[in-house]
Amino acid sequence: MEALVQYQRVGAVSTVTMDDGKVNVISLRMQAAIHDALDRAESDKAIVVLAGRPGVFSAGFDLKTLQAGGSDAKAMVIGGFELSERLLSFPSPIVIACSGHAIAMGMFLLLSGDYRVGPDGPFKFQANEVAIGLTMPRAAVEVLRQRLSPACLTRAVTLSETFTPTNAVSAGVLDEVVSEEEVMTKARQIAEMAATLDPDAHRASKFRVRQSALEALRRGIDADTDELNFRA
Repeated sequence: MEALVQYQRVGAVSTVTMDDGKVNVISLRMQAAIHDALDRAESDKAIVVLAGRPGVFSAGFDLKTLQAGGSDAKAMVIGGFELSERLLSFPSPIVIACSGHAIAMGMFLLLSGDYRVGPDGPFKFQANEVAIGLTMPRAAVEVLRQRLSPACLTRAVTLSETFTPTNAVSAGVLDEVVSEEEVMTKARQIAEMAATLDPDAHRASKFRVRQSALEALRRGIDADTDELNFRA
């Protein structure tokens, strides 16, 4: 069985690349592989670049698992938001190299980094839950809230607005847009710059600025855990 995530360390920067050969669904296996990579990065005390495959960062949860329902579906959804929680509270800087489309859980992971570089081109960033008939999970709202501008938050949650590289920076979806070919290079440059920061000051400052958001996210995860019911 091929690995879903590649881990490569060069100096102070570790690149974690998701690639399932398709659209990088955030399945239970993908979540476990990302956690394993983050464990390595934490042990290495490395700056992390989290990247997708060409043309797509992630299209969100595994639809087959969602449609099958049951405990696996619930574990996958809750696990996805717990992965966002880990990224948002990770002790070292996380730079997202968004290589293309980011949909649903893919967008939530995108918004869980410290700095997000995305590609210019025909790419879409969308929290599409309402569009496909799902009430937005409370945890998802909190992930969106801590990054998007207030007006864009409302449109993203209630109208499933699709953002593009044209308006992604002003909306808060991305921090920077470069050509598709430059995404990884720019993300590594940001990561190398972040490696010059004092790690203890970064960790403490990150907690200060995100404490309220992380507490709200944890409350959302707990409420979703109690409420979500996937029939098998």
